[in-house]
Amino acid sequence: MNLNKNFFPLDKYINEALYNRKNGFYMKKDPFGSKGDFVTSPNISILFSEMLSIWTISFWKKIKNPKKINLIELGAGNGQMIYDMINSFKNFPEFYKSCKFIILEKSPYLKKVQKKKLKDFKIKWIKNLNEIQEDNNIFIANEFFDALPVKQFFKINNKWIERYVKFDKKSNKSFININTSIKKIEKKLGFKISNNQKIIEYSPLALKYLKTISKKINNKKGALLIIDYGYLEDSMKDTLLAIKKHKITDLFNEFGNSDITYNLNFKLFKKITNILELKCQGITTQRNFLMNLGIQQRAEIISKNLTFSRKADIYYRLKRLIDKNQMGDLFKVMLVTDKRINFNLGF
Repeated sequence: MNLNKNFFPLDKYINEALYNRKNGFYMKKDPFGSKGDFVTSPNISILFSEMLSIWTISFWKKIKNPKKINLIELGAGNGQMIYDMINSFKNFPEFYKSCKFIILEKSPYLKKVQKKKLKDFKIKWIKNLNEIQEDNNIFIANEFFDALPVKQFFKINNKWIERYVKFDKKSNKSFININTSIKKIEKKLGFKISNNQKIIEYSPLALKYLKTISKKINNKKGALLIIDYGYLEDSMKDTLLAIKKHKITDLFNEFGNSDITYNLNFKLFKKITNILELKCQGITTQRNFLMNLGIQQRAEIISKNLTFSRKADIYYRLKRLIDKNQMGDLFKVMLVTDKRINFNLGF
């Protein structure tokens, strides 16, 4: 990004704040866990990753136990999820032997964290999805898409504007509006926008990833499982937030030191995947998905002979994952597959 310019599109600003090689938020630290800036489901309870392991093996069985299959985690954070999943897979030798584990990771810092955590496992790290063969591929995206830079457009007085970020001479930052047209927006998205929409919020990079993934799973027996916070309403919203130390912070004052995130519009994602000729098998809440996979029964089994305090800790963590007022309803789960597959476990 050319900082000599005094204004540039919102997504370019976010990309610089998160992924600048030297000062980007994800490029210089491990933001995960209670001591970091936010906590993800795999870091709350091993039960989350165990349920994903069950789901993955069930999908593999559905596609007739192929002798070669790739499991790709998109943005593996501190490596906890894939670590727990692989340990679960060891209980299923046939699958474990068939599966190649791949991590797409943009951050060199987080890659080092992951390599240390996963040093005992055979894993391939990639920087580009085009490195993956068009084979039996299962992509898992847990809190991946929300971390991608977004554009925002607003309809004001029946005219569309794009949100930009402006720097003044003292490097103070503020939003400014630049005129655009609905035709330009629709051309980028690839479909028409309803007249009822007042806001459009989407990530061009997410669109690019979805297009590439569609080529990797279509006409092959593949899948993309998305787990992220988002909503199901038709009307798009302004959901942009900056997070630091588990609290909402100013989008401008903590440049490079806070996470910048947004809520996925799952209806938009479904529309895009339909255009890409993928099959949406279902969209549900994280609560429903995990409960349908048997997370409560698993909690009962592992806590059976434990002390009261350890049992209480397991159920406290379980509540965080599935409670409607915590992550249970805020997070949604979406499955898209090759169009020939019928598979709705968890939905």
